[in-house]
Amino acid sequence: MRPAEVLKRMKELKEVWSKQNFRFSKEQQAEYDNLLKLRYERVKYMHDNGLVWKGPNKKTVETSK
Repeated sequence: MRPAEVLKRMKELKEVWSKQNFRFSKEQQAEYDNLLKLRYERVKYMHDNGLVWKGPNKKTVETSK
């Protein structure tokens, strides 16, 4: 499943969750847990491969003042 599809399905499940008095069925909970696992793996991959901006470098900030 592509990352965009994971996020879209998670959003759909959250909307259903709110309409169902903030409760998931067992099947929905299992699906959400699986999607959450996929999302965590994607974010970890991005961190591990340097694809996430982690803020300005302190040396850059100090020299620009």
